[in-house]
Amino acid sequence: MALVEAGLDILVADGLPGLTLRACAARAGVSHAAPAHHFAGMAGLLTAIAARGFSIFADAMAHDRDLAGAGPRAALVGICHGYLRFARESPALFSLMFNHAFEKTDDPDFKTSAASAYAVLAQACTPFRPVTKSPDSTEVMVWSLVHGLACLLQAGQLALPEHQMVPPDIADILPNLELK
Repeated sequence: MALVEAGLDILVADGLPGLTLRACAARAGVSHAAPAHHFAGMAGLLTAIAARGFSIFADAMAHDRDLAGAGPRAALVGICHGYLRFARESPALFSLMFNHAFEKTDDPDFKTSAASAYAVLAQACTPFRPVTKSPDSTEVMVWSLVHGLACLLQAGQLALPEHQMVPPDIADILPNLELK
């Protein structure tokens, strides 16, 4: 949909503060009332943009996983690289997706795309034993690690030595996990 694509373009150009119903309408070339009517307000538009974002995010993780080489650890590192690349290349969209309280979480497109993105990560964790008694503990640990790193990098909060401004590679900090 043109309004969602317009919203994605605005996020790239102006960040989250620039994302308004009027700005989306103007960029999409529709009446200023169209986004409010079609999406029942800003909450619906943000949900639709986030749903598209989760699809792009899933594609980014799958793309890097497919380039990573053979083996379960390579696939896991690949999806983590895709996760971090998405956060770096689409900071405003990443922030919208993960730092916004959505009112329309029952939207079917939102639910499907968010679940599909999570499934990419979860599937990469499947070959490994749980790190605790909880069966999903490996995926929670990996998600927490990669998401935390993405947020720290995005916020410029990662404490690095003064002359070593290269962030750690996820492969270097991801624990060695046991295969099932």
